[in-house]
Amino acid sequence: MTKNLSIRKLESIEDIRLIQSMQEEVWGPPAIPTHQTYTASKNGGLVLGAFMDDEIIGFSYSFPGFADGKTYLCSHMLGIHPTHRGKGIGKLLKDEQRKIAIEMGYDLITWTFDPLESRNAYLNLQKLFGMSQVYLENCYGEMQDGLNKGLPSDRLQVEWWISSKRVQENWMPENITYERPLTVGQSEKGNPKIEGDFKKVPANGYGIEIPVPSDIQSIKTNEPELALNWRMKIRAALQRLFSAGYAVIGLKKSDDGVHYYQLVKRNTIPLTTKR
Repeated sequence: MTKNLSIRKLESIEDIRLIQSMQEEVWGPPAIPTHQTYTASKNGGLVLGAFMDDEIIGFSYSFPGFADGKTYLCSHMLGIHPTHRGKGIGKLLKDEQRKIAIEMGYDLITWTFDPLESRNAYLNLQKLFGMSQVYLENCYGEMQDGLNKGLPSDRLQVEWWISSKRVQENWMPENITYERPLTVGQSEKGNPKIEGDFKKVPANGYGIEIPVPSDIQSIKTNEPELALNWRMKIRAALQRLFSAGYAVIGLKKSDDGVHYYQLVKRNTIPLTTKR
């Protein structure tokens, strides 16, 4: 599927203009101004394009960030043309981003994603071996594009420690038992419905699994009130667990309309740089 695929840095102003239409194809207008992405690419940022037979079909855009005395790369956008999704192109773009970022001197890349979008979660956690312990409520305010309209724009902030054992060796905990403090039932329309008292979510087990819908967009379409219920309950559960020192490290797939976030104590995850 990716036989004729190539990935390269976009550095000239002509290159940067290639991603304008792609942004609008994925998220709708308006696209980020070209002068912004071009300037970022010249000042510690990184813009990559994925090409199929010389036609751009995907891109990633990142810029430098700084917090708590540390510099990192903030990966703000990753977009794939709708006709080329599901081919592993996002993973290839991230792999190239990691390779070049290490050459540039970075050891941390961050970005955000909607915690109810399990497809994105699977890429970020299971394929890239990122992790998260930061939950951002309504991060971007009310959004009107097709993917985000109708729910608060909550986000998980991913930490991708690109030179760590976690990433370099695809580290996952061994011989661990996960507790499932919450159950999943069905709504009257047959959609998965999260059940349980979130005030009683345990914060003392070694491993914990929290359910997340396998297709939140379908639930948003035919049962919007249930989609909002998922948003608020996942928010409450993850915030409680993060405050107790847990971090999300995996997504376990299931066939019952939900998948499961896997959480362990952050201090058990090998995140130190290996160089």
